[in-house]
Amino acid sequence: MFDQTLQFLTPEESAEVDKALLTTPEKFLTRLTLSTAKLLAFIAKDMDISVDELTTAQIIAWFEADSKRKQEQGINASVLKWEATNLEDVNLEN
Repeated sequence: MFDQTLQFLTPEESAEVDKALLTTPEKFLTRLTLSTAKLLAFIAKDMDISVDELTTAQIIAWFEADSKRKQEQGINASVLKWEATNLEDVNLEN
């Protein structure tokens, strides 16, 4: 079972980003980058390899496994806690 308290960006880190002299889009990208770095480290540790060794295929497989765990065991069993029940309205073209 995964640690249910896992956070990829702490409130303190988010506050540090808020204090940075960056535009709103730059702050968003900074938060995304910090979170992504932590998630990649988590995935690598879960696969018992270094971050540098991760391949695109391994990352996709990890996301698929986490999604399957969520579908079969519920959201609390997954690492990523987001729920997207209807993405038909989302326009990903723009």
